Amino acid sequence: MKKKIAILGGGESGVGAAVLAKKQGFEPFVSDNGTIKEKYKTVLSKYGIEWEERKHSGELIDDSVEVIKSPGIPDDAEIVAFINKRRIPVISEIEFAGRYTTARKICVTGSNGKTTTTSWIYHMLCKAGMNAALAGNVGKSFALQVAEGSYDYYVIELSSFQLDGMFDFRADIGILMNISADHLDRYGYDMQRYVDSKFRITQNQTPDDYFIYCYDDEITRTNIHRTLGKAKRVSFSLEMVRDQTAYLKKETINYHFQKEHITMSIHDLALEGKHNALNSMAAGIAGQILNIRKEIIRESLSDFQGVEHRLEHLLLVHGIRFINDSKATNVNSTWYALESMPENVIWIVGGIDKGNDYSVLKELVKKKVKAIICLGKDNSKIYRAFAESTETILETTSMTDAVRTAYYLGKKGDTVLLSPACASFDLFENYEDRGRQFKDAVRYL
Repeated sequence: MKKKIAILGGGESGVGAAVLAKKQGFEPFVSDNGTIKEKYKTVLSKYGIEWEERKHSGELIDDSVEVIKSPGIPDDAEIVAFINKRRIPVISEIEFAGRYTTARKICVTGSNGKTTTTSWIYHMLCKAGMNAALAGNVGKSFALQVAEGSYDYYVIELSSFQLDGMFDFRADIGILMNISADHLDRYGYDMQRYVDSKFRITQNQTPDDYFIYCYDDEITRTNIHRTLGKAKRVSFSLEMVRDQTAYLKKETINYHFQKEHITMSIHDLALEGKHNALNSMAAGIAGQILNIRKEIIRESLSDFQGVEHRLEHLLLVHGIRFINDSKATNVNSTWYALESMPENVIWIVGGIDKGNDYSVLKELVKKKVKAIICLGKDNSKIYRAFAESTETILETTSMTDAVRTAYYLGKKGDTVLLSPACASFDLFENYEDRGRQFKDAVRYL
């Protein structure tokens, strides 16, 4: 008799897990409390996988040997409590897929920069001719690619929610970009729980593995003792502080790994800003660990095209620049965006607050922002935070209104920056939908 596995969530992660479970001889059942998209129903039908939507039927899950939970479902959801009472193990799609591949796994987490760094490393591996796939929070689901492909390397972006459901999974190279307050609503507003979640990327690592981290990030540095494996530690920094593997000296980035030495002008990097200098350091170190030729590493760092919805320079309309940074779903990410901007910014901000502390943005807003346009169902916290920082704060209820308002407020030389610092689910399907609507609205001006 086939063993049954229940999958909570019928999106990219859940459907990928269901396909892999089917191929491994299990009897998968997909349950989604919302509506499953047609493209995913097509995949489920193709593989003969049973599913339900708009509900979770406990009796159909009760006889499962294991439950794979999609990262968007909180641990305190009613159906998760039901499963826990029955002592059915709950794991993530990443944990499940990791059992069925022997490929090397380069895993990236952090509050900010993880998508850019993950994509940059993948670009480097492809340029080097390596058989690699992009997975996790970016690209196709890890499980689906294990089920349908055959790769030697996986570059995987991992959120804290995915890490929470990982137990035996091991990263050959684990990268922690930084830690700042984010998703605290999912961690009982306990910052240490969130920190501990991020450090799970080091669990099960052996002395043959590597843990790459940012020495400049104070929270990471002061919690380094929380590493859960025995990996070799290598760090990067904007200055040479203490035996950094990569660091910035004047305007030159230096990469020193074992006997390999690469130097590169910061002006030759494909992406601007100090945060991207740090992202490039993490990517470059990973390339060195993987024995990629220094010429390929250098080329990859200079010709990478960047990530959609992350400081994406869109259009110049009558001298006004429009920049799409919809992926900035927390305060720290928006700080990086504002820090890299010139003055006279018209800032579009707002959405679902995740326990944001806006105080760290106040000085930047005073210095660089000429107007704030709120875009969310509840903007009261933004009003309170910045009422004394800028003269103009306006409220809008749609992306079209926000973009038009910004355009009318702007003049030649100004920058309209969508960098919400919040989640998108009050008015949009996700941050990609928010970014696409922004780009559409700008093009229709």
